[in-house]
Amino acid sequence: MLNLIWLGLLVVSAVTALLTGNLKQLVNSVPDAAMNAFRLSLGLTGIMALWLGIMRIAEKSGLTEKLSAMIAPLMVRIFPGVPRDHPAIAAMAANMIANMFGLNNAATPLGIKAMKDLETLNPVKGRATHAMCMFLALNTSSLQLVPFGAIALLAAGGSKDPTIIIFPAIIATSFSTISAFCIARTMSKMKRYQD
Repeated sequence: MLNLIWLGLLVVSAVTALLTGNLKQLVNSVPDAAMNAFRLSLGLTGIMALWLGIMRIAEKSGLTEKLSAMIAPLMVRIFPGVPRDHPAIAAMAANMIANMFGLNNAATPLGIKAMKDLETLNPVKGRATHAMCMFLALNTSSLQLVPFGAIALLAAGGSKDPTIIIFPAIIATSFSTISAFCIARTMSKMKRYQD
């Protein structure tokens, strides 16, 4: 599907450039855009490798486990249908911690593991439970305390102050997470979505 979207964007831009007489500018800008994309991705690779390495060290040292244990009481309240000692609680907590630090690439495998663990509690396999929907909503809204991914993008893009994003990100993601939680909780209580 994404390939079709990219193809559509390329075709629309080429047709628009042709109709507006800007085809030469479009053709001339392609090498510059490719070089800029390469520089940006190269810059991001180093930054992401650093933070993924730090996340791996935190995992190996037991720091993420300790942080997961700290937020476990909150996780049990958010996900009442999941037993406290179930592996899904630890996987969801680790995923949320990685997301809080903007380490989306590190959070993805943890999120997949959490969903697989939640599926073991599912009485109707292949159908999302309330806990799965809540986790997906919270994971998607993703409260971020220090958005390292956004900071890395800004730094790689040449921003003079890439950390300026921190406070707006905290505000925006706080609202998105609270909204996601309220909507998921409200919908889980609606008769239409009861098991």
